[in-house]
Amino acid sequence: MKNIKILIILISPVLMGWISIFLGAYKIEPFLVLKILLNETLHLFELGDIPEKAIVWEIRLPRVLMAFLVGASLSGAGATLQAIFRNPLVDPFILGISAGAAFGCAITIGFLEILPVQVMAFIFATLAVFLACFIAKAQGEVNRLSLVLSGVIVSAFFTALVSIIKFLVDPHKLQSIIYWLMGSFSLTDWQTLKWSLPGILLGLVPLYVMRWRLNVLSMGEEEAKMLGIDVERERILFIIFSTLAVATATSVCGIIGWVGLMVPHLIRMLIGPEHKIFLPLTLCGGGTFMIIADTLSRTLTTFDIPVGIITALTGAPFFIYLMKKEGKEVWGR
Repeated sequence: MKNIKILIILISPVLMGWISIFLGAYKIEPFLVLKILLNETLHLFELGDIPEKAIVWEIRLPRVLMAFLVGASLSGAGATLQAIFRNPLVDPFILGISAGAAFGCAITIGFLEILPVQVMAFIFATLAVFLACFIAKAQGEVNRLSLVLSGVIVSAFFTALVSIIKFLVDPHKLQSIIYWLMGSFSLTDWQTLKWSLPGILLGLVPLYVMRWRLNVLSMGEEEAKMLGIDVERERILFIIFSTLAVATATSVCGIIGWVGLMVPHLIRMLIGPEHKIFLPLTLCGGGTFMIIADTLSRTLTTFDIPVGIITALTGAPFFIYLMKKEGKEVWGR
């Protein structure tokens, strides 16, 4: 039964991605989608100059791929942060990483267009997470409650800074910042995918390679030290790579919350906490979840609903559910 669950999660991004491509305001036959993809990649068919080709290849496929990468980044970072802090309520959104990245992006859009958005997003996302950890440590022992509250403080601080930027910029830039902050994949194209892919991979690949160490870190600091693990160094490395992936994803599509909280818990409930299997499945599950959310955002109405609204509507009730489980076993250990 467990092997069937693993197989379903692994193939879900491909299946959901294919379904997402032929759904939309302009309906396209599923087998025509397959023909177009085979024609553009392997040149097996000659379809001529049909409008469906541009819709599938130039608009929907880059959007689906970007949704998968962003979902994988947020969920993978969430699973990593939950393990290293041994706190099931931690995710990039709650810990302040997303708000810090948003501030970096808003500064770039508003005043420093000459600088790459990804660089500023990474700088301020890193600053946000270290501020959250510093505030939590200043209260004494870094525990579940202090870390969550510190993340809320840091998120509120950077959100206020973003509001100041929105107040100062001209109306044209303000419109771009506001729409971007809601989270959307509507402007995704191959160029956007090309620029974001290196940063996301530089964040996710090390997390995947080092995933076995998360088992040790999630056992506790004393146990990890007894096994010869340099806990502080490992935490810093995991935070840096998680922040890089989240900052790059945020710089592309804006703030999309709750994915890094929900998906790891759902996968953990289905598969268990063994990170050697759990982390790759979380990446696939996060990508699938984001593809579904983006598909809903562009098919529920005749216009695009920001995908951040969809994830917030599902994430808030899920967070309440987790709070009710406080005191119960959530790690499966």
